[in-house]
Amino acid sequence: MAPKLWSTDFLLSSSSYPNKLALIILNQPFSESLLERLWHASSWHCCADGGANRLHDILRAPAQRLPDLIKGDLDSLRDDVRTYYEGQGVPVVGDGDQYSTDLMKCIQSLEAKEKASGEQDSHDIVFLGGLSGRLDQTIHTLSYLHKLRKSARRIYAVTDDNVGWVLDEGEHAISIPHSVLGPTCGLLPVGIESTVLSTKGLRWNLTDTLSGFDGLLSTSNHLLPEEDTVWIKTSKPIWWCAELRKL
Repeated sequence: MAPKLWSTDFLLSSSSYPNKLALIILNQPFSESLLERLWHASSWHCCADGGANRLHDILRAPAQRLPDLIKGDLDSLRDDVRTYYEGQGVPVVGDGDQYSTDLMKCIQSLEAKEKASGEQDSHDIVFLGGLSGRLDQTIHTLSYLHKLRKSARRIYAVTDDNVGWVLDEGEHAISIPHSVLGPTCGLLPVGIESTVLSTKGLRWNLTDTLSGFDGLLSTSNHLLPEEDTVWIKTSKPIWWCAELRKL
């Protein structure tokens, strides 16, 4: 089976990302420069509850960046922000289901949108946030992407410091835009007992190496400037992450 291909070209100033992209903004800090890159690369924009506060507050002219949807249990959305966006015609949808998080509710809305419009190809998804702040929320992001690893979508989490996603068992080829990524990266066996890893394109490559929390961890590995692709083979699902350069 051919390696699964991954691209982070949505981080480039002139995005050439090959698939449709949906942006879900979480309630965590982010820079305006990162927001602008991801906003322009995406065709659907959604705020998960208090993510709308973050979007509203970081922009000098919030009307220039109106999301397609604000959704969640709305316990974090400020009244002034809700009033503003509703006045701009943005749907604000409350969902009190306590068995799903605000992030999960946003993805459910994306799925419903795709089904209703008969779209043949599903969107890939970028979470803006999810890898910083409260530890329990970070663990939820790690767990949720782990559960979604069999999806046809490619799903990424991005902060001002990192980009990361789950690599399911098998082979993967990751395109590396060195202008925005690196030099450090990591292969993290999160949610599994251990995995067997092989890599090409890293400063410290692995060959059929056992990796787990009780043993070896490939953290603080380095991308090589002369290598535009990293190849990874893993026997179990892992998290791949790379440092994000200042945009």
